This record gives sequence, C-alpha cells and structure tokens, in this order.
Amino acid sequence: MIAVKDLTYSYPSSSINALDGLNFKIEKGEIFGFLGPSGAGKSTCQKVLYKILDNYSGSVQVDGKNLKDWGKSYFEIIGVGFELPNHYPKLTARENLELFAAFYPKEKLLPIPEILTIVGLENVIDDRVESFSKGMQMRLNYVRAIMHDPEILFFDEPTAGLDPMNARKIINHIKALREAGKTIFITTHNMTTADELCDRISFIVDGQIVLTDQPQKLKIQYGDDRVRVELKNGQSSEFPLSKLGVNNDFLKFIREHEVQKIHTSEATLEKVFLQVTGKSLDV
Repeated sequence: MIAVKDLTYSYPSSSINALDGLNFKIEKGEIFGFLGPSGAGKSTCQKVLYKILDNYSGSVQVDGKNLKDWGKSYFEIIGVGFELPNHYPKLTARENLELFAAFYPKEKLLPIPEILTIVGLENVIDDRVESFSKGMQMRLNYVRAIMHDPEILFFDEPTAGLDPMNARKIINHIKALREAGKTIFITTHNMTTADELCDRISFIVDGQIVLTDQPQKLKIQYGDDRVRVELKNGQSSEFPLSKLGVNNDFLKFIREHEVQKIHTSEATLEKVFLQVTGKSLDV
C-alpha cells in the first residue's frame, strides 16, 4: 500500500537531513510502526506521507501511485491522528466533527454519536472542547481521524496523554481497524504500544532506519535463551531453554518446590532498541 525509497528531507533552517535515505514498505492491512526517540524523524516522515511537507527527494508510492501525482482525493483515503490536540475550543465536540465532516463525501461519513461512543465521549457530545482535558481532546483527535472511514491511517503517539483505560480503548479499536483491512502507520517512542499493536516495526535514529522486523522476533533474537523459575518461597533459578524437558536440574527444581511462575528471558523492545542503536527511547 505504501512504498518509500531513498526518502530524504531537510528543513529549510537546517543543514542536517531530518530524513536520510529511508526505505520501507507497508502492506495493505498491516500495522507498521516507527519506534525511536524524539527528534529521530518519525513525525517528519509521516508529514511527508500525508502531504504536509514537500520538497523531499526519493520516491513515495501510495496505492500504486506516486504521492506527488495524488490530488485532493488523496485526503479522502487517509486519516491522520496528530500527536497534539488541535481543535476549535469554542465549538462543541459535535460541531468540531461536523465542521471537518464537510470536507468529505457524505456517503463515507460514520455517524458522529456512534464514533464518539468508541472513545467514551458520547456524553459530552454537546460540550465545548475548551472544557475537555488533554486526554479527552486526544480521543476527539482519534475520532476525527477515522470519521470518514479512510483506507490508510497515520497515528502519531496514539496513546499519549491517555489513562490506561482509555489507552486500551484506542488500542483495541486500532486492532479492529486492522481486522477491517485498514493500513496503519504508527509512530511512537512507547515500546509497549509498538509491541502490542505493530505487525512490524522499524527502529529509526537520526533520520535513518537501523532495523526492521516483527517485534516478537526481535525480542526472541536479542533475549537470553533461558527460562526463569520463581518459587512461592521466594527462591528463583534460571535454566537453559534448550532441551529443557530433559534437564534433570530443572525437573528436580520444579518437582521439589511450589512454583510461583515460569517465564522466558526474552528482551523488551526497549532493551533491543538500546542494544541495536546504543540510544535510549527516552523523550
């Protein structure tokens, strides 16, 4: 659905490339993620893809068509969830959405009360947005991105500023969008969000892609090939994962004691990122 080749971009006020020869593809129906610290180029790349930034070099193809050849109809097939809220505060939630709904064909629009229910804002539909918390405004951002049922969605830090319950609502709905065949590009420095949502991720640092793979494969590849057994009496021990079923020390340990839990020593994405790039995911 999206194919990027040798994408390079620098801001007019800078002599350093914000994007430096990016190459990646996003398949239809895939959730693809950029994982990296602030300033790595994640948001800049998305801005190129949803046509906020031009004057880039390289090639970008979207649904088989050069991005530069897409006209206004492009904005009917994409939805954008920005990192920061950007609403009209004096208008109500309903009025904000009705305003943006006017930009799209009526037949594509989803009912406003219905989509506000997805993010738990149905009871404040006629409240002015100036009374909303940041988290509520972020949820309204999300609704605005999906209201015209686009085929491609760009989300920049989709769970930022949300409490765990509302973050879960967003995560679950993004998964539902994937099941419906939508193509989704997420940028984040939150490794938990990337780990749970993304089919594939790219590590991006200083405008360059360092590595691309499935999160689970990366965690296994860069983790320890061992299992850790924790007992209810507080004791714990580690054993090699290889030939675990015939490891007499392991079998004796779990037979003679009451086991609290057993888990593999796979790495977190944050540890993998640090190991591969030498940099932290801190904002």
